[in-house]
Amino acid sequence: MAKKQYAFYPGCSSQKGASAANFLTSMNVMTEKLDIQLNEIPDWNCCGASIGYGEGGELPRLVINARNLAIAEKELPGQDMVSGCPACWLATRETHERLAEHSSLLAETNEALKEAGLNLNNTVRARHMTEVLIEDIGWDAMKAPVVKPLDGLKIAGYVGCQTNRPFGIAGESFENPKYLDKMIETVGAEPMAKYEQKVTCCGGALAFSEPEKSQKQIRDIVESAYDSGADMIVTPCQLCQANVEIYQSEINKKHGTKFKMPVVYYTQLMSIAYGGSAADAGLNGQLIKADKLEKIAGK
Repeated sequence: MAKKQYAFYPGCSSQKGASAANFLTSMNVMTEKLDIQLNEIPDWNCCGASIGYGEGGELPRLVINARNLAIAEKELPGQDMVSGCPACWLATRETHERLAEHSSLLAETNEALKEAGLNLNNTVRARHMTEVLIEDIGWDAMKAPVVKPLDGLKIAGYVGCQTNRPFGIAGESFENPKYLDKMIETVGAEPMAKYEQKVTCCGGALAFSEPEKSQKQIRDIVESAYDSGADMIVTPCQLCQANVEIYQSEINKKHGTKFKMPVVYYTQLMSIAYGGSAADAGLNGQLIKADKLEKIAGK
């Protein structure tokens, strides 16, 4: 079967040695099993994420994302640009849509891109990896490679806010999206239907400026997972994974709680279910060990 080809934008956090390198490790296993070929965009740059909404203004924020789109358009023609990171996806998709709506803004962007020897026709679709899985691969094809069903695992599907707003996944509810729960079911695990925090923000942007507010958000996210009976939390978001895992120890010190809830990526679930080892899934990168998932990986 011919592999489906995509222009791939890794984003800063998923690079080798970065905070979410284990996401990319596990995604490589998943995409190989699903006949997806990710062609990394050459010389890509940071999307700007939240800092891009600071004092620089709209045009610089759009231009740094337009540069990635222009390179993809030139070097990988005809391929959709796929991001695994929700922040990267939002920044890129916003750029594509704003420039499609405003020809004057596209002209200004191209004036800036001229300095880098680039021009953007704005023909590249900006997509999130979960969109590709749902829309291009489909549920049956996602289930087909499962050789180690995650039987017995109870999982709180924590979507977070960035893959849910403002664009969301086509056809999904903003208040109660089901796609992550369906992914959990596809690999044989049980999604927690009563998990109440699935679209709550983790407070990522407040982690340093207002840590008490951020940690209150995280405490609610983790407590709800315990209350629902979950063994672990799964998320599509690199920032959510880092925040909700890292700050549990800080919350324990401050409040006398005993949180030790593993927080993993959906790609890690899928790579284990597809026969990958704990190392293949990047589970050695977890601060809070996902012991039950590692046990299945070792079968």
